[in-house]
Amino acid sequence: MEEISESETAFAHRGGNLFKAQYGIQWSESDGGINATGRYVEMSRRLYNAMAPYASSNPREAFFNYRDLDVGSNESGETDFEVAKEYGAKYFGNNFMRLASVKAKIDPENFFKNEQSIPPLPTPPSH
Repeated sequence: MEEISESETAFAHRGGNLFKAQYGIQWSESDGGINATGRYVEMSRRLYNAMAPYASSNPREAFFNYRDLDVGSNESGETDFEVAKEYGAKYFGNNFMRLASVKAKIDPENFFKNEQSIPPLPTPPSH
């Protein structure tokens, strides 16, 4: 994958990757249902932390199709650009600003959004 530079596509994680890892935990009603949520989320986070020595860091990167709300999200229903830059760097690396610029041209009203979407690049105030 290193033959294609990270700036040629939206996918930035091109060099030095050996594996993609996705953590998943599921439980049933017999395990305690909704009351067991905290226990299983904590188990997932312990696994995530245990894998830290084997993962990228500064920032710990993520693959967008393996959505992870722990890398950051917009909780309010509106997309805050500064919050989006935090998780955007983990998903898209140095491509985030370019993707936000494209979003401003294609979807300036941010109609297509979710808690981790790329927001439109804000336009500077006119004088």
